[in-house]
Amino acid sequence: MSLIMKKLMLIGKTGSGKTTLYQRLASRNLKYEKTQAIEFHNHIIDTPGEYLENRRYYSALQVTSTGADVVALVLDCKDKSSSYPPGFASMFNKPTVGIISKIDLIGNDDDYHRAEKSLRLSGIDQIFKISSLNNQGVENLIKFLQSVE
Repeated sequence: MSLIMKKLMLIGKTGSGKTTLYQRLASRNLKYEKTQAIEFHNHIIDTPGEYLENRRYYSALQVTSTGADVVALVLDCKDKSSSYPPGFASMFNKPTVGIISKIDLIGNDDDYHRAEKSLRLSGIDQIFKISSLNNQGVENLIKFLQSVE
């Protein structure tokens, strides 16, 4: 990872690909690891899916985001439901982006359009399409994190 990369906080449902994306960005071996608590790494804050899935943890996400430069809402492209309520991104006083993950599994354009619509309803303007397994789209995210003021 570049030393000038901004600190990224990953938020998403359990199984959305947050930890795998962290592993890819940190050039680690990709292996499944269930995140049990908020994990602080050099340039990434990895949050457990339960923090999004249970509204009572929203304040913990909000407080934790103060240690990040950018917040990313991660959504699995095959997830037919979204845990992000409308306007969710507005609770963060940081640049907030969307990440559609697991794009190597997209069966048709409906998967992508559903995920994009969900992220846009949550208040996201900039969306990255990522496959952590194939390293697809990751370079665009890294370039963005290097350019954030």
